[in-house]
Amino acid sequence: MAGPASVFNGANRALGQAGQMPFYRLRLASARGGEVASSSGISVQTSRLDGLRGQGIGTLLVVGAESGPLQAAMADPDLRGALPGLTAQAERFGSVCSGGMVLAGLGLLDGCRVATHWDACAPFQAHFPDVSVDPEALYVRDGRLWTSAGVTTGIDMALAMVACDLNAGVAAEVAQRLVLYARRPGHQSQFSPLLSAQARGDSPFAGLIGWIQANLHATLDVPTLAARAGLTERSFHRKFTAATGQTPAHFVETLRLDAARMLLSRGLPLKQVSAQVGLFPTARFSRLFQRRFGISPGTYGEMHRVEG
Repeated sequence: MAGPASVFNGANRALGQAGQMPFYRLRLASARGGEVASSSGISVQTSRLDGLRGQGIGTLLVVGAESGPLQAAMADPDLRGALPGLTAQAERFGSVCSGGMVLAGLGLLDGCRVATHWDACAPFQAHFPDVSVDPEALYVRDGRLWTSAGVTTGIDMALAMVACDLNAGVAAEVAQRLVLYARRPGHQSQFSPLLSAQARGDSPFAGLIGWIQANLHATLDVPTLAARAGLTERSFHRKFTAATGQTPAHFVETLRLDAARMLLSRGLPLKQVSAQVGLFPTARFSRLFQRRFGISPGTYGEMHRVEG
């Protein structure tokens, strides 16, 4: 709840500093209103959900929960009675993390493509076969429906909403104030290759991966990496692929493109970015970037640039 709320409040703050009126009015609601305790020990004061009936609702988001409270919410008669009508009257609706299961339980996501937390993808798809679950996306927009994969991706989704409602400049200002290195597009994977490799604590290539990350500008072909790992090329390729789930070439390319996105968000020119990440000439870098993300590096830099 706090992530998207901070984004919308941040947008109002940015507008106020520019001498404009607030755009968003935030309401926290629950089935019966009153104080609601979270699993982290923080309680929030809420209004009754049915009190929103007949009001203009721009965005309605259902937040996720741990398994027990989530099951209770899905079975709550007051929640089940109120949500269908409220989502129908909202300009857009959706969920953060596992909150989408509440909407799916009411049949509101049938035929739709959605995002949810990676750990919930399999049970989500098993329980709701009429919903298409994207296991990779940070967030998904399907018409009026917006769904995000997890806690921080709710922030990414809310920033995308702000960019749609206002403009990319306001969204970038909010991202900067929240100390985000870039606004992430929804099609970005929930896991970076570096994070996935780090999650395998017994990986024999942890040191090598750290070296790759620090030397993206260098030659990083299989002969170079195999020699550094002290293995034959054939053995290195086989063991690295088994340890990371990716071939060395694809792993290196993904690290380079991830680093390129960060540099582009800082406003660096394409030629400098391509040199720093080891993808040159610039025309080759542009082709790889377009193929991977469906957008040119120049356009990405304009959309996600954060000044300062």
